[in-house]
Amino acid sequence: MKKRRINKIAIIGSGIMGSGIACHFANIGVEVLLLDIVPKTLNDKEKAQGLSLQDKVVRNRIVNTALKNALKSKPNPIYSPKFTQRINTGNLEDDISKVKDVDWIMEVVVERLDVKKQVFEALEKYRSPGTLITSNTSGIPIKFMSEGRSEDFQKHFCGTHFFNPARYLKLFEIIPGPKTDLEVLDFLNAYGEQFLGKTSVVAKDTPAFIGNRIGIFGIQSLFHQVKALGLTVEEIDKLTGPVIGRPKSATFRTVDVVGLDTLVHVANGIYENCPKDEAHDLFKLPDFITQMMENKWLGSKSGQGFYKKEGKIIRVLDLNTLEYRDKKRSKFATLELTKSIDNVIDRFKVLVDGKDKAGEFYRKNFAAMFAYVSNRIPEISEELFKIDDAMKAGFGWEHGPFQIWDAVGVEKGLALIKAEGLTAAQWVFDMVASGNNSFYTVENGATFAFDISTKKQLKIPGQEAFIILDNIRKSNEVFKNAGVVIEDLGDGILNCEFRSKMNTIGGDVLSGLNKAVDLAEQNFDGLVIGNQGANFSVGANIGMIFMMAVEQEYDELNAAIKYFQDTMMRMRYSSIPTIAAPHGMTLGGGCELSLHADKVVAAAETYIGLVEFGVGLIPGGGGSKEMAMRASDSFRKNDVELNILQEYFLTIGMAKVATSAYEAFDLGIFKHGKDSVIVNKDRQIATAKAHAKLMAAQGYSQPVKRKDIKVLGKQALGMFLVGTDSMQASNYISEHDQKIANKLAYVMAGGDLSEPSLVTEQYLLDIEREAFLSLCTERKTLERIQHMLKTGKPLRN
Repeated sequence: MKKRRINKIAIIGSGIMGSGIACHFANIGVEVLLLDIVPKTLNDKEKAQGLSLQDKVVRNRIVNTALKNALKSKPNPIYSPKFTQRINTGNLEDDISKVKDVDWIMEVVVERLDVKKQVFEALEKYRSPGTLITSNTSGIPIKFMSEGRSEDFQKHFCGTHFFNPARYLKLFEIIPGPKTDLEVLDFLNAYGEQFLGKTSVVAKDTPAFIGNRIGIFGIQSLFHQVKALGLTVEEIDKLTGPVIGRPKSATFRTVDVVGLDTLVHVANGIYENCPKDEAHDLFKLPDFITQMMENKWLGSKSGQGFYKKEGKIIRVLDLNTLEYRDKKRSKFATLELTKSIDNVIDRFKVLVDGKDKAGEFYRKNFAAMFAYVSNRIPEISEELFKIDDAMKAGFGWEHGPFQIWDAVGVEKGLALIKAEGLTAAQWVFDMVASGNNSFYTVENGATFAFDISTKKQLKIPGQEAFIILDNIRKSNEVFKNAGVVIEDLGDGILNCEFRSKMNTIGGDVLSGLNKAVDLAEQNFDGLVIGNQGANFSVGANIGMIFMMAVEQEYDELNAAIKYFQDTMMRMRYSSIPTIAAPHGMTLGGGCELSLHADKVVAAAETYIGLVEFGVGLIPGGGGSKEMAMRASDSFRKNDVELNILQEYFLTIGMAKVATSAYEAFDLGIFKHGKDSVIVNKDRQIATAKAHAKLMAAQGYSQPVKRKDIKVLGKQALGMFLVGTDSMQASNYISEHDQKIANKLAYVMAGGDLSEPSLVTEQYLLDIEREAFLSLCTERKTLERIQHMLKTGKPLRN
């Protein structure tokens, strides 16, 4: 059988979802044809320009306007603005014949079966046999859509449900129709994981599929609980946010962002189409939701929902009076007990044992969720892990319902269910009776899940491409301190995993990094620096810097900064290849570590930059030196070298943070031809390991220390000083901003050398450290650090 490849895709429908999906396919290098309908009337601007309905600019107005709006939205759907060149737009009358040349046609039109069937009828006239054709429906049964279509169409047709925004939410539900070919499902499942960077879940053709069936149940359950428990909107959001591993937007803020009308549409669909669901009445809308719909209080899109912004103040809806009031601070004794528990999974036992209103809420909430998910098997999925995967990938939960149930204890969960007068599915009781006291187990680094048909723990398929650090940490631990765990990844490669709070880099982490290099040089072939936390690293431990500076322990501070610099240089000049695997926030020191690795294997969603200016400092762990060196390496004959150096200077001086790994190449943080990007973060450690193995196998040699860095001296320093002086004079920057910028200028110019010269890395590191220390003596820098520590936000003083 010919290998199927996706080089071109046609997206039919350019609304928020369609444009977002088009952008994500462009992100991964696929050529996109984005089509929508032709306008029926001219708008005022077109009339004023004397245009007619036959002009191409008019005929493509709907699609072009929709794509333009999507590209302006935040968060942005595209990794890099230049990737938009991969999207071609058109309309369904003039350009529909072009679908004959694509490898995949995806329909993303309005959620109406009659409209979808009309679109499919039109597409079939031009579709080439064997071309994939799918619908991004959120709930319309797949079996109805392909009725009356040809056999080839039905074999290659299924549902492919992305969650919005398509770039950021990882769930990719694949829903087979009655005649979908197994090869099509297998291909889409693998393509979603490997190319789109998604968690692919093959779902049954049941109302709302998996993610929305469980997710909407959870939200509807809260809607019915909130008044009964006497809780407020902000209290529920406090209880259902990061404390239990959910997004900061928690419940009600998430509904505002998604749109109440969207949620109501799905809830009504489940209510109408699942009459035998034991929780059927929960999908009926409570009175306050009905009233909000009548008032058109739909959330962000209508300017008000559960929250309403009035000027700079955010007010909250009182569900009893349906009037807006000031937000109140939410505090619960049960939550206070979890503050010292860093791992979210370890909090659930404490939460369900709480003696206050929060404890009661968690008992009711988890009991309802546990009972509901158990009863959805095998209705919506044969495998329990698919439900967990869907909730984690589609709703941003850190742990799925069955993982939480395991954390509480299976028998304890059954007791909670019974106490609420609910009933769990019989298979759970059978599981316990057969001697299985958990839904999941880990053996030899692999995860197994209970299977209801065989009544055994079966290995979850598809793990071969992943390395899950949680699964191997205990069995493969080589070294551990308070800041890192060093694990043996096998095949001669070590991994150094940060375990500090927010993965900040302090003394323990630096000590661990040095230990990792020592161990790798002695007995291994390569080293990966990677973790699977929310973020790679938010940078150096500024609290430690602040304490030393306040106590005026400058010798100790100098030694600490030198230790940081020396550790970064060990990363570069070790006898084994070092691979950094950044993802999420990779700021300050985390960025500096990436700059010094032999290679970076970055997750596409990496937000990386040197942000030290925000706390009144310059990069002091080799970052300033590195940017000066990269500028030098970019100099070419007849270049205006000052302009190139200025670009690298501004990357630091403006604290630029790349909004994707691809943007980091544009900022000079990642290097073309050396560093690489992976879309699926789950595969990142395994891919980094593979690169380390390859570099070692190819015969890695320890690099020679650089002595050839061209610095421009007074020529560059003068230009920078004039620039910062004019910016300060025009009040664009403060006096202290100017002082920091001038310190950076001195380092990147290589000091006040009388003419351009070649210097060593160590020379630049020494003047970088000197500049960093001098800024630590400034009162305004200490004010900035203190403000960041207290508020998490930069201070401009």
